[in-house]
Amino acid sequence: MPKVDAIVKIENVVASADLKQNVDLNRIVRHYPNVEYRPEQFPGLVFRLENPRTATLIFNSGKMVCTGAKSEDEARDAILRIIDELRRSGIISEGEHELQIQNIVASANLKGLIDLERTAYALGRIIYEPEQFPGLIYRMDDPPVVILLFSSGKLVCTGAKKEEAVYRAVKKLHQFLEDENLIYYSSE
Repeated sequence: MPKVDAIVKIENVVASADLKQNVDLNRIVRHYPNVEYRPEQFPGLVFRLENPRTATLIFNSGKMVCTGAKSEDEARDAILRIIDELRRSGIISEGEHELQIQNIVASANLKGLIDLERTAYALGRIIYEPEQFPGLIYRMDDPPVVILLFSSGKLVCTGAKKEEAVYRAVKKLHQFLEDENLIYYSSE
């Protein structure tokens, strides 16, 4: 059966920002009553957005960490929206900020069954201990990502800093599995 392109889904994009100024978290709480801030439990404040649906941790050092975005653009938009809100409220001043994508987690379905035992020998740079974990852990060099690969043909890709790297990694692994006859497609 001919290869079917994998269906890749971005599950979470983690981005960080540095406002390069201190932030008064108590002022944020006064301006935005829906934020979560319990300094006795955790030093950061949680600022949630509905669109894009994200949660951003803000620390008094001016560092921010955004999670929950489904794309690089969504992560950037979420952080920039919060920065704009904080500027409009007078909580932070105008100034530079640094924004970086830290990690992209994606899932994919290769639509075939994979012989993990043979794949473990063929790939290299893997951890495969089926008694402890049902998947094979593969550290890819180029692009530098980690892939959890399961016999069902499903996988999780983590460690990418760009969406393009996720797609390239999945395509490269899929091609390798095809070339080495390690993936089997049902005839249905």
